[in-house]
Amino acid sequence: MADVVGIISDKIQRLLGCTIPGDEKIYLGQSNIAHMKARHWEDYQKYGSCIPEIIRLPDYIGRNPADDSIEYVKEFKIDSEYVKVAVRVASSGKYYARSLYVLNHNRVHNFIKKGTLKRVEP
Repeated sequence: MADVVGIISDKIQRLLGCTIPGDEKIYLGQSNIAHMKARHWEDYQKYGSCIPEIIRLPDYIGRNPADDSIEYVKEFKIDSEYVKVAVRVASSGKYYARSLYVLNHNRVHNFIKKGTLKRVEP
């Protein structure tokens, strides 16, 4: 059974220029957690419990054109790390948090400069 870890808010939809039809909830299931642990164990251990916070209060938001995922990015100032949670739609139409990992600083700054990541004002 998957837990609800957030929603795709109206504010995020406006920033991305999209409308989410139907269920705006974001789920996290055991298979998603297993994927995160397998791909980025240390990042999951450090930030896995922060997934709801990253989704609720991202510093940046973006859309990945390769897989149409929504990318929530939060800067954790204590460790000076940018952490991304990628949310993708499943064939069921539900949105799932699929990936979590720390991003390279230069890459984040390039995405911001190009407009790929948009600042989310509080």
